[in-house]
Amino acid sequence: MDKKGGIAVYILLCSDNTYYTGATNNIEKRVKLHNQGKGAKYTKGRSPVRLVFMEETESLKAAFKREREIKKLTRAKKTALIENYKPRVIL
Repeated sequence: MDKKGGIAVYILLCSDNTYYTGATNNIEKRVKLHNQGKGAKYTKGRSPVRLVFMEETESLKAAFKREREIKKLTRAKKTALIENYKPRVIL
């Protein structure tokens, strides 16, 4: 994320092959916390988790709106979203 303090909406693939969706301003720290069993009650017994999708938003309000949209998707639609995801690589 850039220095403007953007918020990332993310999807994790859990060890039991389920998805977890969340939002954070520090994705690396958040994924690490999930893998330590400290991120969320849902992921506590489902580690290790793997980041499979991330989308930056401009504000907390936008992030929570997008998080709700993703959480309402069916598993098939979440999988399609993940498969079409093209991470931005900065060299």
